[in-house]
Amino acid sequence: MTQIVAHRGNSSVAPENTLPAFAAAAFGGAHFIEIDVQVGGDGSAVVIHDAAVDRTTDGAGIVAEMRATDVKHLDAGSWFDPGFAGTALPLFADVVDLLGRFPEVGLLLELKGAWRPEPTQALLAQLASAGVTERVIAQSFEVEMLRTLATLAPELPRALLVQEVTDEALATCAELDAVACNPTSASVIARPDAVDRVHGAGQQIFTWTSNDSAEWAPLVAAGVDGIITDRPDRLAGWLAAQ
Repeated sequence: MTQIVAHRGNSSVAPENTLPAFAAAAFGGAHFIEIDVQVGGDGSAVVIHDAAVDRTTDGAGIVAEMRATDVKHLDAGSWFDPGFAGTALPLFADVVDLLGRFPEVGLLLELKGAWRPEPTQALLAQLASAGVTERVIAQSFEVEMLRTLATLAPELPRALLVQEVTDEALATCAELDAVACNPTSASVIARPDAVDRVHGAGQQIFTWTSNDSAEWAPLVAAGVDGIITDRPDRLAGWLAAQ
């Protein structure tokens, strides 16, 4: 079965990387919710894609220079639609709490940039305390980040983000003992044999980011394990019709 992975939540119906988007994805049939997490200036784990808050909030500034108290006062909804005015920019702890409401939904956690040991350990402790580590796959483009996770929390599943499946990518995934190698959708559509190569190496493959059936069909035919999409509700309906 192809897993539905909601890119930044259901970002087609609610502001990306917010609790409403995550809840909408879960209610809409997503198997995984994909989120981005950056480190704040005080070591807090902030759920946001960009290094700056300017695009998706009413504020301005670099996440790495902001404290949790600064972040929580930002409006992360009005840019998307006035009806979402006042929607908070979540901290990672808020997402962990949300997972408790949806025990069947997993989390694809992208750690953005380089993380210091202290905030990394704090994030891992939150997962362990909530008992949700086994429902999480931590992914990153940063090999050193994944090496750090392998050392600090070998029980946490890890995935390497890549542009395309190559011999080097597969070797790196093997070194990291990664559970998945996650390339672009376009690369797999161009080279469907990438799926067999990843599966042959003992890993799963989740492709990013596809939003219509013209791309979903060849990805499903190739046998990908999951599709990361901005339209998880639409993908759920399309899969049900097949």
